Amino acid sequence: MSATWLGIWSLASRELKRFLRQRNRVFGALAQPVLFWALFGGGLDPSFRAAGRSNIGYVEYFFPGTIVLTLLFTAIFTTISIIEDRNAGFLQSVLVAPVGRESIVCGKILGTTILAVGQAILVLALAPLTGIDVSAIELVAGIALLVLMAVGLAGLGFAIAWRMDSTQGFHAIMTAFLMPMWFLSGAFFPAAGLPAWLATLVTINPLTYGLAAFRRVLYLGEPAVTADLPGFGISLLVMITFALSMVTLAMWLARDHNLSKRAA
Repeated sequence: MSATWLGIWSLASRELKRFLRQRNRVFGALAQPVLFWALFGGGLDPSFRAAGRSNIGYVEYFFPGTIVLTLLFTAIFTTISIIEDRNAGFLQSVLVAPVGRESIVCGKILGTTILAVGQAILVLALAPLTGIDVSAIELVAGIALLVLMAVGLAGLGFAIAWRMDSTQGFHAIMTAFLMPMWFLSGAFFPAAGLPAWLATLVTINPLTYGLAAFRRVLYLGEPAVTADLPGFGISLLVMITFALSMVTLAMWLARDHNLSKRAA
């Protein structure tokens, strides 16, 4: 058991050190979402009208989605290191180490989650600039939800990267799959009034429920702002299911014998 935890923490701490040493990754995962928030928020705020959401402007509406985007970018930039580790030969060394495949998965997901949530908290500190007052209870509950979303996104990123040979292919998946997940979560525009086919995509998107729960936590005393969102209970259940499913999928892929032989 001690060897398992040592393996998990060794891989997680390696991700933290690698991330902090690569300033371009810090910029991409943290500064880019903030720039999106400032540019889109400032540009669309004059024309934004959100039915059922009181009188909040687009700068305020877009802010929770920006925090989720920070989680997504960090999950992408961190789990892509799996492909780099395979090409550099590091993954082969880990695969023959006396630790289970689960340690590899848990170590990567733990490191990614710590980085993602840490950066999301830094962005959340800007909440007063948007007019959102975050109490201590809202902060604790919000961070718990961010951890849950980060685990699910890290597991999804791991599952995608584990079977890929090139970073170019991973970026293609990001553009075609991961970014639309964020766009269709209610982060960029409200789900109310969408065409039926778009509304269906929003409904089956797990990030929709993670963001809905996060918005409800940030606006605990303002039910009018969250009146058109999925309920907190169903949102929490979906996010727990998503996180557990993605971690399980990542572990199943890591145990794949043929893939292990290919990577080793």
